[in-house]
Amino acid sequence: MLLLFLRGIKMIIDVRLESLDSTSEAKVVRILKKTGEKVKPGDVLFELEADKSSFSVESSAQGIISEILVEESQTVKACDLMAKIDGTPCGQATASDDNGGFNYFGNLLKPRKQEMECDITIIGGGPGGYVAAIQAAKMGAKVILIEKDTLGGTCLNRGCIPTKSLVRSAEVYNNLKDAENFGCHAEKISVDIKKVVSRKDRIINQLVKGIDYILKKHNVKVIKGTGEIKDSQTVFVKEGVAEITIKTKNIIIATGSKSSSLPIPGKDLECVMDSSDALQMDELPEKMVIIGGGVIGMEFAFIFSGFGVDVTVVEFLDEVLAAFDSDIIEEISKIAKGKGIKIFTGSKVEQIIQGEDGQSIVVFSKDNEKKYISADKVLMAVGRQPSLDGLDVASLGLELNDKGRGIKVNEKMQTNIPNIYAIGDVTNRVLLAHVASHQGIVAVKNIMGVPSEIDYNVIPSAIFTDPEIAMVGIGEKAAKKQGIDVEVGKFPFAASGKALTMGESRGFVKIIKQKCTGKILGGAIIGPHATDLIAEIALAVKKGLTCEDVIETVHAHPTTAEAIHEAVLAAESGAIHFVN
Repeated sequence: MLLLFLRGIKMIIDVRLESLDSTSEAKVVRILKKTGEKVKPGDVLFELEADKSSFSVESSAQGIISEILVEESQTVKACDLMAKIDGTPCGQATASDDNGGFNYFGNLLKPRKQEMECDITIIGGGPGGYVAAIQAAKMGAKVILIEKDTLGGTCLNRGCIPTKSLVRSAEVYNNLKDAENFGCHAEKISVDIKKVVSRKDRIINQLVKGIDYILKKHNVKVIKGTGEIKDSQTVFVKEGVAEITIKTKNIIIATGSKSSSLPIPGKDLECVMDSSDALQMDELPEKMVIIGGGVIGMEFAFIFSGFGVDVTVVEFLDEVLAAFDSDIIEEISKIAKGKGIKIFTGSKVEQIIQGEDGQSIVVFSKDNEKKYISADKVLMAVGRQPSLDGLDVASLGLELNDKGRGIKVNEKMQTNIPNIYAIGDVTNRVLLAHVASHQGIVAVKNIMGVPSEIDYNVIPSAIFTDPEIAMVGIGEKAAKKQGIDVEVGKFPFAASGKALTMGESRGFVKIIKQKCTGKILGGAIIGPHATDLIAEIALAVKKGLTCEDVIETVHAHPTTAEAIHEAVLAAESGAIHFVN
């Protein structure tokens, strides 16, 4: 501690590699400073790589580099000596205040003003923003990406990836419980939710590091802070004590969305969670009520039911997953019931009450009758809404969609201000991560002079219930509403050899064929690997393939993909391995 009181005493400071998270060594990729060069605290001295992620070694002192002890491409280990600095360690008093004394914190608190220039500034580092940044850099643009939280956005940190990690843990747990049916034995089976969450966090951390690595490889400048658009060519952001003004030719807004909530009395009680809270639980409740039977609600219903929680879903509409065809809804509702998930549709939650015993009581009305359900936890899963926080859309003159939900864009992802684009959930078009990524690519291509548009008619939807559900193109319900004359082909997984070997007999593949042309207009799958299999149907719809085109394509045996082939046959001339 004595160093803190020495007046600017210089010394030789060792620069060593700190401990490494998940590996024993790293490679020196770049050396950014030379012997004899001046440095200050925070200056990046070295860039390293380990496990396909990159990180920096920064100076903790102010002074002159007296010696560099490593070379580029050299492998180093934790605690290895990398350089020496002749100077003053961070924390020593080296500057005086107005009275001649030492001001330990004055320079630290004083904002550092910086100015930068670039071709494209992207606000938001989610699946839309970071993909746009990589695409732009690959096309030769100088890119700055601003992210206030963690790279990957909601999808990677609080949505798609973490929920799928929990889905997999629930799947493994239930496979163990069902081991006897496969001729295997498993005893003392249980769930450790803390370890489930820990595994989820490790996966997220690995993927975030991977994104950071790729961005650095493409020389994308990432700034941690909240971006504020001053005008069509100026973005201001605070990064720690730095105040950065960015002069930019183009701006892409990719600020995503946030959880919606309903004005239900009691929604602020401690027992009420949103999806982010549900992903951080360190203890499983015995009973849970989920408000909302859409995609988020139904995924969590199957996740927690899979972990042994008593789950009840309360949905305002007359059906859960209302965007799907009735046969899909009927099938997943039947499966949910078989798993003990109770579903109340056509029901409106009136109130959430905290009981004397610590439990909560959800009060809802159905068919003009009040009903009451007790639960340890209540999950609010009523969708998401565009995040316009921090965007002064009125001052900028940005035009919003009808009802003011989301930024209005054309098919090129361009706003009413020519050099400002918006992508992802903030546009309120289709709130899906893969849509945001594709919109990001479309926006960048147009900025870089390559005409591009997005086709919203071929957007696959994926729901990770048990079994999975996926859909693309026009459904049977939509076709009838639009007056399109179609034929439907269906094939059950109960007739699939591969599905039966997996112990999966639930669900089916459904193909929608236009009668007059024979073209595949859409399809839906409920069953094993549905979210992977939907890609074949999406490609068929996108390319305008006919049923005959798919029939003539040889599908490997035994695979679940054969069910698509059979469903297409059913829509054309009749399935081979199933008779209605």
